[in-house]
Amino acid sequence: MTATLYAALVDDAGLFPPTSLHMEQALARNRRDLESGNPVLTHRFLCPAGRLDRLRDQDFRPARIGLILDPEEDVPDFGDLPIDLVETPLQEGETVEALAARLQLPKGVRLFAEIQPRKLAIDVPEGTGLKVRCGGLTADAFPAVEPLAAFIRSCVDHEVPFKATAGLHHAVRHFDPSLGVDRYGFLNLLLAVCEAVQGRDPAHALRMTDVGQLVRMARAVPEEIAVRARRLLVSYGSCATHTPVEDLRTLGLIEEDQ
Repeated sequence: MTATLYAALVDDAGLFPPTSLHMEQALARNRRDLESGNPVLTHRFLCPAGRLDRLRDQDFRPARIGLILDPEEDVPDFGDLPIDLVETPLQEGETVEALAARLQLPKGVRLFAEIQPRKLAIDVPEGTGLKVRCGGLTADAFPAVEPLAAFIRSCVDHEVPFKATAGLHHAVRHFDPSLGVDRYGFLNLLLAVCEAVQGRDPAHALRMTDVGQLVRMARAVPEEIAVRARRLLVSYGSCATHTPVEDLRTLGLIEEDQ
């Protein structure tokens, strides 16, 4: 097994549903996570542009901030905030190149354009990436396996980095009776990228619910495949930062002291 697969995997989305912490609570958790130094966490704090002023009012500043922009929202003044990426939906008819030109982000700040899984990863300028939504608050927010698998294959084929968000609450795919839908697991997503990197169909890994088989697959990922897969799958946002760590520990994929 390789720690590379899980290193700096989880962004802190505590401000977002369903957790929806208050700013003070979210920053206090982010501070505790930062002090714990768990290698699975990026310690990047995802914050909507409209709440940056509230963040500035707090005594604690996260080590890294991911800025979430609404469509057509102007880029705010970053000031001294440690913003290292911006995520925003790609509007209908707009290219990623045009979006990057419109936003004019400061040097060193990466853009991730959110698209629907049915759209494929083409014409993405160097230094930018894509973002895919794997679920949400309603059943129709969860993409079907085939479009998500096609998105992953396209990102791998074109060497396009991407981020994921929403719905990835646990490591393994499982049925959510409250929504009547299967939730994707973040381990399923990771292994789907690994499968695509090796020229195999990622759909099988996305569908898998056999915990033992998933763990065996994860332990068998070669280091060089893990490195390439994680260069493509940059991270994913989770409203709970402790759950991914606990799941990986329970599955025996990271050490107990991590």
